[in-house]
Amino acid sequence: MGMVGGGKDAFIGAIHRHAANMDGLIELVCGALSINPEIARDSARMLFLPENRTYLNYEEMIESESKLPAGERMDFLTIVTPNFAHFDPAMLALNKGFNVVIEKPMTFTLDQAKQLRQKVEETGLLLCLTHTYSGYPMVKQARQMVKDGALGKIRKVWVEYPQGWLSKLSEREGNAQAAWRTDPKKSGKSGCMGDIGTHAAHLAEYISGLKITHLCADLNIMVSGRALDDDGNVLLKFDNGAAGVLMSSQVAAGEENALKIRVYGEKGGLEWAQHEPNTLLIKWLDQPAQILRAGANYGDRLSSFATLNCRTPGGHPEGYLEAFANIYRNFARTLSARLDGTIASPESLDFPGADDGIRGMAFIDHVVESSQTDKKWTEFRI
Repeated sequence: MGMVGGGKDAFIGAIHRHAANMDGLIELVCGALSINPEIARDSARMLFLPENRTYLNYEEMIESESKLPAGERMDFLTIVTPNFAHFDPAMLALNKGFNVVIEKPMTFTLDQAKQLRQKVEETGLLLCLTHTYSGYPMVKQARQMVKDGALGKIRKVWVEYPQGWLSKLSEREGNAQAAWRTDPKKSGKSGCMGDIGTHAAHLAEYISGLKITHLCADLNIMVSGRALDDDGNVLLKFDNGAAGVLMSSQVAAGEENALKIRVYGEKGGLEWAQHEPNTLLIKWLDQPAQILRAGANYGDRLSSFATLNCRTPGGHPEGYLEAFANIYRNFARTLSARLDGTIASPESLDFPGADDGIRGMAFIDHVVESSQTDKKWTEFRI
């Protein structure tokens, strides 16, 4: 793995490295870790990268790595920069024959996302988008139960992602994470919905197996002086006729990362919350509720997609880092299979890709469009 961004002062870069390293399948071999040369070099030294594979910009890294022998160069590039700096390194990497892992949202604009997907299709290379929450074992269990028809036809999807960390004007108080996320030039046309609303929308589609076809959005700026939305509510229509509700807020004072989803079908419903990620609650129409728990030893009661993404027996907590690592592990297994000329298992192929990235960018475009019009429903177009 090579990395763009993620220097010593960056939050998400360290998370990516922990996740990639967890299963011993991936080694960080090079990096352009900061646009600040001093930080780039210091960060590389801290990570024990050799000087000759410590780069000061992504162009130099991709060009230099492409000239190394196949057994020495990086196999893929991970991009952990702010939104506006995703597209260029991803496109250059694909053009030079490198697979890509990229933070969400995939790009700065929907048009850029379409260009990346086209390039992926042209090259046959892999692109993985780190929608972390789809990596949780019990999220995968929920998806499989819906897919297998256990709940019957899906009628209602309710997903919420409240945070409280932007309840103050933190971007003007020295908070670097808040500064770029609330800057339209770096984050894009949406703040809260682009940052965490896309996670909620992806989770709704991932578990339900449905696609959003129409939406009606109300975006708000609750903190005076902020440039982008910090709160929003969205009504959803899905391609099977199901209805949905999506709430995303970064001014829900006191909340941390309280992502929660409920999906209801003809026969029953399910409920999953990130604050208790090892638990999946199943509510039946005609029998008592059921609690399912994550565990690598529960192959007799959980799907293979769930158990193969567990690392410990039931009762040993696994959380955010492990879910993130599942994204990397599945990607690594798929890439290794390609390099070996074999076919990856269906479980290994279960990670978000370019299509998810396009839908995420379209979601951002349409919630902003919908919020700015008096028209009730906005068609979800790609």
